[in-house]
Amino acid sequence: MSVLDAIHARRSVRSYAPEPVDRATVLALLRAAVRAPTAVHQEPWAFVVLQDPSALKRLSDRAKPLFAEEAHRAHLDRGGHLLDVFASPEFNIFYDAGTLIVICAKPMGPFVVADCWLAAENLMLAACAMGLGTCVIGSAVPALNTPQVKAELGIPAGLTAVAPLIVGWPRGETGPTARREPEVLAWT
Repeated sequence: MSVLDAIHARRSVRSYAPEPVDRATVLALLRAAVRAPTAVHQEPWAFVVLQDPSALKRLSDRAKPLFAEEAHRAHLDRGGHLLDVFASPEFNIFYDAGTLIVICAKPMGPFVVADCWLAAENLMLAACAMGLGTCVIGSAVPALNTPQVKAELGIPAGLTAVAPLIVGWPRGETGPTARREPEVLAWT
């Protein structure tokens, strides 16, 4: 698969088969992630891989109310029912994927968050090329950055969880989503 093919084929997958992603595949994804561009060659990323189903469920249950509260404060729901799903005990923010990879940022400079997101994109494109599905789970970020969860997952206090990504074998097809044409503000 060419890079352009992977870019156009990549989808946010929200339904996963129960088969776990094996260690060798996860390591291949992490190797792809660290090939990302990095400002001043700082490589400010570190990774947490979570595959324990009970730990994923506990993290989902912790994350739902924290994210709903933050989203409400930021008026992300805009008075609708977008966040109602987070109140459901059955809803799993990780969509029952068997692997969560959290990209954490070391406090090294002004571009660390951008570097971590570049690593996330590399990981997602590599996963797509390998037939895996991925989805960024931004709703997990508030919980991942609490002192309790950091301690449980072995994330040092000085690091920040930036990019939580689920990875797994897609269950069924995920169709493309519409995208607007590029908005070019200037071309001189």
